[in-house]
Amino acid sequence: MKLHYALCAALIGASGAALAAVSAEEAKQLGTTLTEFGAIKAGNADGTIPAYTGGLTKAPAGYKPDSGFWPDPFKDEKPLFRIDAKNVDKYAAKLSDGQKALIKKNPDTYYIDVYPSHRTAAFPEKILKATARNATTCNSTKEGLAIDRACRGGMPFPIPKTGNEVMWGHILRYMGDTAMVSPGASTWVVDASGKATQTSEQYTYQDYVYYQVDQADRDPDMIWRTYSNNKVPARRAGEMTGLIDYLDPVDKARKAWNYMPGQRRVKLSPEFAYDTPVGSMGGVTLFDELFVFTGKQDRFDFKLIGKKEMYIPYNTYRMYNDCPTADALQPKHVNPACERWELHRVWVVEATLKPGQRHVYSKRVYYFDEDWSGASLYDAYDQSGELYRALFQGTIQIYGKSVQPYGVKNTIYDFNKGVYAYINDASKSGYFIQAARRSERELNPEAVVARETAR
Repeated sequence: MKLHYALCAALIGASGAALAAVSAEEAKQLGTTLTEFGAIKAGNADGTIPAYTGGLTKAPAGYKPDSGFWPDPFKDEKPLFRIDAKNVDKYAAKLSDGQKALIKKNPDTYYIDVYPSHRTAAFPEKILKATARNATTCNSTKEGLAIDRACRGGMPFPIPKTGNEVMWGHILRYMGDTAMVSPGASTWVVDASGKATQTSEQYTYQDYVYYQVDQADRDPDMIWRTYSNNKVPARRAGEMTGLIDYLDPVDKARKAWNYMPGQRRVKLSPEFAYDTPVGSMGGVTLFDELFVFTGKQDRFDFKLIGKKEMYIPYNTYRMYNDCPTADALQPKHVNPACERWELHRVWVVEATLKPGQRHVYSKRVYYFDEDWSGASLYDAYDQSGELYRALFQGTIQIYGKSVQPYGVKNTIYDFNKGVYAYINDASKSGYFIQAARRSERELNPEAVVARETAR
């Protein structure tokens, strides 16, 4: 593993300790050798990763505002090369264990097409200014499990020092400061026989509270909230779930709730955390695997390994918009023709289960794009150290309304059972940015249930 030690050696340490913000001298790298959000601004030595020049901000031809879909600005590009069972060992250093396992288990059908790399992530000026402020003022507390309220409004740790800080960077990555709605986000599970089953179709609402610093009725400790209303299958129609997370999950634990039409009341659901399987997603993914990772970081030691080059899902417009579900779902894996892989630098975080803690995994390894786009790879290992699951999450850059990377659609493979789940598939319904925020009164669970029941 070739790491960028010049930048990263100083960043590796005991991730359990709470650390202060970086010095003013170190923060001077932002906007010079580093981007305003902390990535290496220059390209790599051989030119396969470009320099950052501001990201993708201009809509390509064919964009229709308010359609819920964003045309692929790179649709005419051809792959540079293909990684398959014949040459996978040649590229092994830039692949996750999950990628290599998928290729080797499916030598005749799975491959990775590598396309030219484009650093498309871009952010509003107000977010960049708040991120620069955070570099010298944002602190982690409680051994990295919590962060300061003062961090709100910007990416928390543009120059992360610990694994916990990188995880906070992912949890609090910028995806807008209103909310994103998908009227029909579906999950499909493909079993070991190759049969695809739709386990849910949901109206989903994601509210990015951390960036709503100018809304007086928001709890200043709230960072994120989501809720969903099931439509499919019919036996689960009308079931609703909601999650709310906070800056200090030690003092203010996740507020999770659900609503069952037969019971006609909202119930708190503290079990919707950690390694509880998500029922609407066929049980193939866990609550702390939603969007790669959500929740409290107390059961694992998160160690920052450093930064390296990896082939990751990136600019996956085809997967989000132009690959119908029927084409995407193949017996053992997603159709590789629907995927797009690019070479990017990633932060590597290794999470090891703490002594005395319980979880189905003993270790997890995360790979997060240095441009904080949300593009990710993730491997999970069982108690015997064998690869259990792998998750691939791609992103698109949303242009035309507000500038923001958006990453929610992912595929998770369960190698023990030989099944996979295709999650947050809105290729029919699209993804919509809300023009205006809802009030806190409109977003309490009882109000959500009343509104969704009447929908």
